[in-house]
Amino acid sequence: MRLVLALCLACSAASAQTVSLNGSMGSDRALLIIDGKPRAVAVGSTVNGVKLLRLDEGQAQVDVGGNVMLLRIGAAPGRVGEARGGSAGSRIVLTAGLGGHFETTGSINGRSVQFLVDTGATNVSISQGEADRIGLDYRNAPRGMTATANGAVPIHYVTLSSVRVGDVEVYQVPAVVFPAQLGAVLLGNSFLSRFQMKRENDILVLEKRP
Repeated sequence: MRLVLALCLACSAASAQTVSLNGSMGSDRALLIIDGKPRAVAVGSTVNGVKLLRLDEGQAQVDVGGNVMLLRIGAAPGRVGEARGGSAGSRIVLTAGLGGHFETTGSINGRSVQFLVDTGATNVSISQGEADRIGLDYRNAPRGMTATANGAVPIHYVTLSSVRVGDVEVYQVPAVVFPAQLGAVLLGNSFLSRFQMKRENDILVLEKRP
């Protein structure tokens, strides 16, 4: 059995549920740790409310209570589907994964996504495939061009109604939609600039500006 270390913390609107990708058994079965108990789950099967949608090298896509999440190597713990009751939070704490990248689950306009913090990105950046998956209306949005390592590519400029990480939610966030595939939604400065950022070793703390 090839162990794949990754962790994702998910909670439904009713209660918290923990899910981690701990290994794979061939190409179509994953070893998931669901609420602390090991479970062998085949692609397309559902165990304890967790459905395994896809299994690739080093990562798995699961559906937990209607929230689609990507479990991968080095992904920092994240929370999705939390109850909206009570006061909104103002502090995000992320732990660096393998390679020093900060990743977490969250949501855009109420739909679950996987984020990768990118301080070099001007805006939140979303692939067209991901934008289609979460129902983002971008095709009639203003267009532009941006330079990439592979040359100039067309983009769409959109405004996200809400971006949520943990219990912290930010509204009216500028974003761009790319035709190229991205491994995760890039959490750029149109979101990060709403916070004061402080990094200590492998910990990144975002404090929401007043």
